[in-house]
Amino acid sequence: MGVNLNPGGGRHRPGRTRPMAEINVTPLVDVMLVLLIVFMVAAPLLTVGVAVDLPETAANPIQDTGEPLTVTVSEDGTIYVQETPVEFENLVPHLEAIATAGYDQRIFIRGDQNRAYGDVVRVMGRINAAGFRRIGLVTDPELQ
Repeated sequence: MGVNLNPGGGRHRPGRTRPMAEINVTPLVDVMLVLLIVFMVAAPLLTVGVAVDLPETAANPIQDTGEPLTVTVSEDGTIYVQETPVEFENLVPHLEAIATAGYDQRIFIRGDQNRAYGDVVRVMGRINAAGFRRIGLVTDPELQ
C-alpha cells in the first residue's frame, strides 16, 4: 500500500547517484557580465585628462608612488593643470594654491611634440621660479 517514489521502479541503489552531464553556465555568464561592466567603467578613468602627442625617448621611467600632478602644454598652446585649463599668468598662483593644500609630490610636465620646445621650457621655468624643484618631463617610451 506504499507508493514507490523511485523513478527506476524500485531499482535504486543506496549511496550511488548518477553523474550530472550538464554544465551550468549561468554563474560564468554572470561573472563575465560583472567584469565587463567594471572594465567599461574603469577604462576611461585610466587615461590622463588632456590628449597630447608626447615625444619618444629611451629614458628610464621614474618610480613614484604618489598621485602625480600634471601640467600639460597642448598642441594649440593651452596650459592645463590636471584637466583644468589655466592661463600662463595664473599658473603659479594655481600651483601655489594646490601646494598650500598639502601637495608636495613631483610635478610632471607633458608637452605635445608638435608644440615649440620654447613654450614647454617657458612653462617649466615658470614652475621652477615659483619654488617647485621636483619637476619631471613626461615622454612615451621609444620604440625600437
